[in-house]
Amino acid sequence: MATRRLGVGETLGALNAALGPGGPVWIKETRTRHLRSRDFLAPHRALQARFDDGQVPEHLLHALACLQGPGVAPVLRCAPTPAGLSLQLQRSAVFERVLSAVAAYATPASPASLGQRVLLHCPALRSSPCALRLSQLRTVLVADHLARALRAHGVCVRLVPAVRDPHMLTFLQQLRVDWPAASERASSHTLRSHALEELTSANDGRTLSPGILGRLCLKELVEEQGRTAGYDPNLDNCLVTEDLLSVLAELQEALWHWPEDSHPGLAGASDTGTGGCLVVHVVSCEEEFQQQKLDLLWQKLVDKAPLRQKHLICGPVKVAGAPGTLMTAPEYYEFRHTQVCKASALKHGGDLAQDPAWTEIFGVLSVATIKFEMLSTAPQSQLFLALADSSISTKGTKSGTFVMYNCARLATLFESYKCSMEQGLYPTFPPVSSLDFSLLHDEGEWLLLFNSILPFPDLLSRTAVLDCTAPGLHIAICKFLVQLSMDFSSYYNREPRPHLFGQMFVRLQLLRAVREVLHTGLAMLGLPPLSHI
Repeated sequence: MATRRLGVGETLGALNAALGPGGPVWIKETRTRHLRSRDFLAPHRALQARFDDGQVPEHLLHALACLQGPGVAPVLRCAPTPAGLSLQLQRSAVFERVLSAVAAYATPASPASLGQRVLLHCPALRSSPCALRLSQLRTVLVADHLARALRAHGVCVRLVPAVRDPHMLTFLQQLRVDWPAASERASSHTLRSHALEELTSANDGRTLSPGILGRLCLKELVEEQGRTAGYDPNLDNCLVTEDLLSVLAELQEALWHWPEDSHPGLAGASDTGTGGCLVVHVVSCEEEFQQQKLDLLWQKLVDKAPLRQKHLICGPVKVAGAPGTLMTAPEYYEFRHTQVCKASALKHGGDLAQDPAWTEIFGVLSVATIKFEMLSTAPQSQLFLALADSSISTKGTKSGTFVMYNCARLATLFESYKCSMEQGLYPTFPPVSSLDFSLLHDEGEWLLLFNSILPFPDLLSRTAVLDCTAPGLHIAICKFLVQLSMDFSSYYNREPRPHLFGQMFVRLQLLRAVREVLHTGLAMLGLPPLSHI
């Protein structure tokens, strides 16, 4: 049996190539009603643009029906239909290939090249938590998720700034954000000397305030970069301060001195330089102008400043129904935490917030609610927060709480099997190679495998793509986990109980894969799996 991991991308690529030269034609089906009869479709309109009258030659139909290749899923049939060219896979064979190598489908499809480095900068972490606005909290959560996704992809990531405020560190731990701490500031002496050499005397004879060194003209540099670089055309002068140089010094220090254990390809290299390193600034739209100044100032003062810098701008955060309401990040967390405690008290009875066994669970549920709210919308878009209690309901199908609830249901299911096995009610789980995957024929089972397990490696890889020319970032993990939870919940609620052990074991193997994907996805958000809620 072939061992290479099957892939949606590989299969689509092979299908399009089989039709000859031209753009992509095939689409992957996702809806239940379409998946009852087909898995991929080449729409009739797209075929008309490629072939006369939309008629696919017989030899190409034969080639599609016999399609093979590395990572290509085996084909059962391919036939013309009113909707276009419909193709269905050999589902039992796909189940077997995927569920015989579950761990392979919980890792990125294509690991990064050895030594690839990203310096991830989140300026909002230089403030105190009580001053952290919701838009800044969004940048922190985006940066944390991006760091996790890049590292899972094999990229070496360095996080800046190292946090000095102990209250901020405590708040980040509460949010399950993994960020480094530091006690010392990087020296800005060299940068200060360079700045003084460049500074103009455009202070009109006035005495400069303490901490301000002078003014630098950036207009020429902006014009050199050109409009395609994306800099604000109004950038002219930059007021150079000691604080600004301190920020630059920390960025420069982080860029030139990577920890020896940060990546195998960098071991023993104390000065790795700027070559091959991408600097990503994750900032709110309110901070964008200031960050562009910092970027240009870095290039002005340092000969070997990084040439590859990406500004990931996060859109504003608005509280729905409460215009003008200013809520800090800690206030937002406490608000959600209170809602979680109240909802659990209504569900289970009693004041569980005072029970130590529930303290961590409430903390995880609160953070899950916040992260799914903040990350489900594209970072560059405006985000509206609805503070109603429905956001934390386990019965709603859009929240982080719903995902964690289904994570707990999976844990309960496997714990129940384990207890029954220990009591002698069920036999031990047999070798996967002995399972009969043809017993998986429910449409809910195919939905879980085809829409969640099979495409998951590609999703992990897309999250780690940082295009310097694109304005935003693709974050799909939250919507993916919500959809996976919905499909699992639907299957779990209507799943007919198996009458044979063989059927039970093959379904358990499918749910093992669901659990593996779910846990990996939650890890990308810094969320641990829960065993009960």
